[in-house]
Amino acid sequence: MVVMTRWLDDDEQRTWRAFLAATRSLMTTLDRELHSQAGLSHAYYEILVRLSEAPERTLRMSELAEATDSSRSRLSHAVARLEATGWVQREDCATDRRGQFAVLTEAGFTALADAAPGHVEGVRRHLFDQLTPDQIEQLRRISEVVIAHLDGNNPPS
Repeated sequence: MVVMTRWLDDDEQRTWRAFLAATRSLMTTLDRELHSQAGLSHAYYEILVRLSEAPERTLRMSELAEATDSSRSRLSHAVARLEATGWVQREDCATDRRGQFAVLTEAGFTALADAAPGHVEGVRRHLFDQLTPDQIEQLRRISEVVIAHLDGNNPPS
């Protein structure tokens, strides 16, 4: 059986390339600003945010890896760097010898609180201020559809 490639038409190609360029440029800009203002990469910022939102500011390393869409080894390296700054500490799991928790320290929470206003302003300035309220709703809806598909909640027909 021969499978026919469903090539993108001109409008789809322009849309795809615009989407790629916009997301890359937005993330590069936000990462650069976050690093300049707070000395923090976006990946590390996201780890601190996820921990700050967790009960007792604590997550299993495996849950944190999943939440940040990171491999366990990449996350372990990032947490080691954040431990060196005093912003995160690891704790062993009492019920699972191989399990560990990442815990956001007070210093880490303070660093996050200091970085957040500048980052939120960047997100607002570079994304939301460029869109109308209807476009913001459309962007949310489109993003939710893509996420649901990629997470396997809405398999293709």
